[in-house]
Amino acid sequence: MTEILRVENLRKSYSGFLAVGGVSFSVAKGELKALIGPNGAGKSTCFNMLMGQLKPTAGKVFLDGEDITGRKPRDIWRKGVGRTFQITGTYQSMTVVENVQMALMSHHRRIFSLGPRAWKIYRDEAMSLLETVAMKNQADRPCSILAYGDLKRLELAIALCHKPRLLLMDEPTAGMAPSARIELMQLTADIVRDQGVSVLFTEHDMDVVFAHSHHIMVLNRGELIADGNAAQVRNDPRVQEVYLGGGTLFKENSHA
Repeated sequence: MTEILRVENLRKSYSGFLAVGGVSFSVAKGELKALIGPNGAGKSTCFNMLMGQLKPTAGKVFLDGEDITGRKPRDIWRKGVGRTFQITGTYQSMTVVENVQMALMSHHRRIFSLGPRAWKIYRDEAMSLLETVAMKNQADRPCSILAYGDLKRLELAIALCHKPRLLLMDEPTAGMAPSARIELMQLTADIVRDQGVSVLFTEHDMDVVFAHSHHIMVLNRGELIADGNAAQVRNDPRVQEVYLGGGTLFKENSHA
């Protein structure tokens, strides 16, 4: 499969403390790949280096063969990398569709168009994105009254506004009810399948991870200790030791 992201020996240290140590991996075009690990494993640090929020101490990050190591987040975003966060950041005073329109105006460099007629700009495109995430029927509702799961769907629509090649999702189902978690990740899997977007996501819900991931990576203390399919990761002795002190990690009749 075509490689969209390649990470080579990525490292981040703080005054002698090694947060991420020599991590190397790749994400293929149209792949839904999970990055899991216990708290403090280095997942968020790794994400922040991929997106430019942190400058690596060493190593390289390549997007579709181009070196993007250490570039500014906006430059990386312009090159086709989107991101969603654990905590949603929508404009609560605006409607659902207006939030998406704002993101589209930013993508098309038309923020200067804000004014009395701004509500008309890119509305059709915004509605199409909302349909993709099953939020079209809530387009004109203010964000302030949305359920948390719907805010997560809206955030996904916003992340899709600039047609990313790679989407980084940091704990996308955090704080959601179990049924809403399943719906959101199935929606993400559908987008990966239908649009060819690559997704790298972190997650603590193992049912979500094993139900939807094509491949799974496991970080522990900044070290990548496993990278494989569900069965390989489930049966890896080091992964079992990290999660359950050597016991069986997941039942064979799980969603994987």
